[in-house]
Amino acid sequence: MQHRLWTAVGAAFFASLVLAGTASAENRKVKIINETGSDLNEFYASNVGSKDWEEDILGDDVVPAGGSVTINMDDGSGYCKFDFKGVFVDSSEVVEEGIDVCEVGVVRFTE
Repeated sequence: MQHRLWTAVGAAFFASLVLAGTASAENRKVKIINETGSDLNEFYASNVGSKDWEEDILGDDVVPAGGSVTINMDDGSGYCKFDFKGVFVDSSEVVEEGIDVCEVGVVRFTE
């Protein structure tokens, strides 16, 4: 999948993260729900403080508008806090920092 340059999120299509749900320290699975009108093409997660986004977790997959995907955030490091970045089909982006996946079980992308 081609990586896109950072772009500003347009006012007409502003996506934000709304956090809900809970997860235990043993369960670092997070359900990503796309409640926008645009497909989520790329999703990145990195340990808080990392300077790299790592690879696109979705790979060739897409989370369609109205769809969801469950991601196991347990990378073996024991970390609970991650920064998330979502890139949509229209190249708009959302970055949310410091998500505690040991406490949060659901992340919603909304308009």
